[in-house]
Amino acid sequence: MVNRTVPPAGPGPALGTDAAGEHGRMWGVARATLDGNWAGGHTVPSRTLYPHQWSWDSAFIAIGWAHIRPDRTWSELDSLFRAQWRDGRVPHIVFNPAVAGGAYFPGPGFWSSNTVEGTPPVATSGLVQPPVHALAAWHAYRRVPSEAGRVALRRLYPRLVAQQRYLATCRDVGGAGLASIVHPWESGLDNSPAWDGPMSAVPAEAAVMRAYRRRDTVHADPAHRPTDLDYARYVTMVTAYRAGGYRDDSLADRHPFLVECPLFNAAMGASEVALAGIAEAIGVDPGPHRERAVAITEAVVTRLYDLDTGTFHPRDLRTGRLTPARTVLGLTPLILPGLPARQVETVLAEARSARFGLAARMDRPLPSHDRTATDFEPLRYWRGPSWMNITWLIRLGLLRHGHDRLAAGLRSSMIDLVAAAGCHEYFHPDTGVGLGSPAFSWTAALLLDVLAD
Repeated sequence: MVNRTVPPAGPGPALGTDAAGEHGRMWGVARATLDGNWAGGHTVPSRTLYPHQWSWDSAFIAIGWAHIRPDRTWSELDSLFRAQWRDGRVPHIVFNPAVAGGAYFPGPGFWSSNTVEGTPPVATSGLVQPPVHALAAWHAYRRVPSEAGRVALRRLYPRLVAQQRYLATCRDVGGAGLASIVHPWESGLDNSPAWDGPMSAVPAEAAVMRAYRRRDTVHADPAHRPTDLDYARYVTMVTAYRAGGYRDDSLADRHPFLVECPLFNAAMGASEVALAGIAEAIGVDPGPHRERAVAITEAVVTRLYDLDTGTFHPRDLRTGRLTPARTVLGLTPLILPGLPARQVETVLAEARSARFGLAARMDRPLPSHDRTATDFEPLRYWRGPSWMNITWLIRLGLLRHGHDRLAAGLRSSMIDLVAAAGCHEYFHPDTGVGLGSPAFSWTAALLLDVLAD
């Protein structure tokens, strides 16, 4: 492992002479995007499809705010963690009561969090998302260290610890030290081919969706979004979880979808590393966090690494098998600083193959799925398109393991995407055309972060 120090952030992008004008323009666009999506205490992902607060969006958005309004970094995270449940879970959606209930499906009435003991006064979902929050808080603080930031870390620390504790205990369904997700939405990669096998075992018919009104297909081309059958299964899984009061006891006996996800668990391990840094900064013993980071890393390698493919795959706890699709999830354990050299080497071989095309000079952006696969779909959400947040995470992993030239290739690719298409939600993995919602917050936030290097 190569230890890397996060570069300090200045008041604007680090620019060469030739790039100064263009990068300055992009800095302004990114800042305007975040300002335009600021909702007074938190930032919406976009003003069109996503009118509430999303969990891992807020983590990535907080990183961007550090470069222009550090106070909003901490407002963003404080706002999210005020909605934390008593058991420690951080819900993946926090609903804004000022927004009409029908503005997003599934809305607060569908989740009915107000009927569950130990939930906050504000309406939320009952699911979680990848726990990148400690990682984001520590990254933002190291970018712009300040006494106000240290105070904020001290305030957030017990909540971040509670989040990790919930995942490590209530969600360790497999008993091997990894957290299980109970819904594809918890992975963040909603309709990834990684979930096709586990999803196929969830009984549902597309006709179920006639009882609901999807809002996503109002704002985006239906050909770019998950199918009605996908959504019918999503609804079935939430309904099953909600019927049990969102409890996590006996999940193995009653829940139709249980998977150990590489990204989710790598984020959990990386957040323990970040919590060790936060603990030191606020005068708390970092040792337990370092120990947990080591244990999670070992479990990720033992449970999710496939010797035959040389990459990581989700484990379906219903079948006990790794899912076969070779998706970008397999590259994300690079964010673990303690990932063994052998796994780093083989994952890099996977990343540099024709499936993903990682290079010091990228010909095309990093796709979310193996572009040589027969089920690769360059327009459909997580079944092919390129996403800024996943690219940012993999770049972070490359830097952590000393692969600076490859990290520079991803940085240039991220900048080029936004320069040509704007701050879109995601991008065509071959042409770079912007897809999904325009003026998307985490794209703007993470652009600011890479421009600042």
